[in-house]
Amino acid sequence: MNFIKRFFSEQRQSFFLFGPRGTGKSTLVRACYEDALWIDLLNPETLRSFSARPERLFDVVGGNPDKKIVVIDEVQKIPSLLSVVHALLEADKKVQYIMTGSSSRKLKQAGADLLAGRALQRHLYPFMAAELGTAFSLEQALQIGMLPVLLGAKDPAAALQAYIGLYLKEEIQAEGLVRNLESFSRFLETISFSHASPLNVTNIARECEVKRKTVENYIEILEELLLGYKIPIFTKRAKRELSSHPKFYLFDTGVFRALRPHGILDRSEEIEGGALEGLVLQHLKAWNDYGTDNHDLAFWRTRSGLEVDFVVYGPRGFWAIEVKNAKKVNSNDIKPLEEFLADYPMAKGIMLYRGKERFVQKNVLCIPCDEFLMSLRPNHPLWAE
Repeated sequence: MNFIKRFFSEQRQSFFLFGPRGTGKSTLVRACYEDALWIDLLNPETLRSFSARPERLFDVVGGNPDKKIVVIDEVQKIPSLLSVVHALLEADKKVQYIMTGSSSRKLKQAGADLLAGRALQRHLYPFMAAELGTAFSLEQALQIGMLPVLLGAKDPAAALQAYIGLYLKEEIQAEGLVRNLESFSRFLETISFSHASPLNVTNIARECEVKRKTVENYIEILEELLLGYKIPIFTKRAKRELSSHPKFYLFDTGVFRALRPHGILDRSEEIEGGALEGLVLQHLKAWNDYGTDNHDLAFWRTRSGLEVDFVVYGPRGFWAIEVKNAKKVNSNDIKPLEEFLADYPMAKGIMLYRGKERFVQKNVLCIPCDEFLMSLRPNHPLWAE
């Protein structure tokens, strides 16, 4: 597929660009920094050369004095390169270094030099609906997700299965992040049942037949690779007794659907509802991270069972968002938002649903979900009234 401009803004100083495989990191950097000196560590010959002698980077940079931007693609493959980058930055601050990778986890484990604040850390997410524009389809997004590497595939369903097998399993083992791939594969299937639900680590450990500490480590790996997220309870000035467990989401709806087993006892509406809620969450994460203002992203759940899917609180506003996988909204659907707004009257309530009309019901703005997603842009409010 043709290059699609991302909301990610170009940086003037050195930076790390982290994100899951297939989110388009290399494509983005090549498009934004066409004249850069490129060091591709996915190339076996380049990898062998710099692995044997990381100091060779001094020679390569010194031999290209006209290049003021240096890109090291998949830098986590040789953590020791960062010490050389640090020395180069100290010697010539006019050269910008861009380092892409799946995560900082392996770099930290190797005790690598993360440049002591001399380089920003940025993240790249799956596509946002507004990046795709007229090419965005809510139905397609709910089936195969929003990963660029999959949207450009001739057979997205087959490509998604290959992505799961290669990147979420083999790549994680190849990078030395897990020792037992069989246990991790069972964990991935089990954690898919926790998508869009409160996280119960003890139950997951029991289902996977592994220790609780192992599950905690696996979840940490997913988080640091940006493959999964925990969102906390919104507790600011709480007036009621609240639940304590965070909710968990896989980073992309298509990945969730590929991992989630389908059986005769599985209710399709549960899977469809989780897919829609996850799609909204991945958009909110990207909206927040790409913007210059940081917002708290949480959910609200009382011990009595009232729940609001998302609470967004920060410089650009205060919103409570409920997601409903249905074409109609009734008074019972609005009830949790009503209760939240009673405790926080300064917030704005939004109901996202699968219908086509926009309307207000009991001070809650009801918006078609695809319309809301298409309107999301970094550095703009969630919804411009």
